[in-house]
Amino acid sequence: MAMAKPAGNVTPHTASGQGFYELPLSERMRTFLRLEFLYQQMLYNSEADSRWATRATISTLLEILAILLRGDVRGEVHKELDHQINALQRFQSQPGVDSKRLDTLIRNLVDSRGEVSAIGTQYLQPLKESEFLRAIQHRNSIPGGTCEFDLPEYNHWLRQSYARREQDLERWIGAIRPLCDAVVEVLWLIRESAEPLDKTAINGMYQHSMRKDAQCRLLRVILGNNKDLYPEISGSQHRFTVRFLEWSTIESRAVQTGHDVSFQLAIC
Repeated sequence: MAMAKPAGNVTPHTASGQGFYELPLSERMRTFLRLEFLYQQMLYNSEADSRWATRATISTLLEILAILLRGDVRGEVHKELDHQINALQRFQSQPGVDSKRLDTLIRNLVDSRGEVSAIGTQYLQPLKESEFLRAIQHRNSIPGGTCEFDLPEYNHWLRQSYARREQDLERWIGAIRPLCDAVVEVLWLIRESAEPLDKTAINGMYQHSMRKDAQCRLLRVILGNNKDLYPEISGSQHRFTVRFLEWSTIESRAVQTGHDVSFQLAIC
């Protein structure tokens, strides 16, 4: 049960010269990966003292809000936290387990569950009731719809000091932070739940059939430092295919390589 630092349709993560590519195999995982993707963007841009970065932060915040309003995401996160807590608790009676580290993981998940419960079912009300954000959201779907002559109040706010903007941003982000932090945490645990195995794609293709009782929710393909190849992953919870495509330029269509490709696969 190795645990490392947290590392998205197929979203790459890069670390130590490697490329990580993921494919969700359930609607819950699809939603979680999209939230993680947007949340990381939002936090990155929110730290920059730039009007353009603040614009990007607001746009991403509104995208997150759109996802959270589509269904009971909070309920899905709560179920996933319960699932992870129960799964880890089963390791407590097994020999050879680092009990101190395991207890820390369980305690962190319990704390996250408590924070998600504490925000309540109406946690999105501060965002939904903000006339300021509603005006931006209304114009955001129009190309260039948030420029100065369309939304003078928005542009006036953008001219305020970074400290003033940061204060408002923190209030809005704070409403969804417990939920998004919990999503990041459970995705990290899911990724760490499976050890990557060495595989070979013959002539650039690898096919895999899952056991009927497999509870796979996320596929991870780890490719070495190969700048000319990337994987295209397709499939379901029963079987999937990985094709490695050769990329040259944006003017040329990528084609499946004719060479064998060594890679690592984690079925989480």
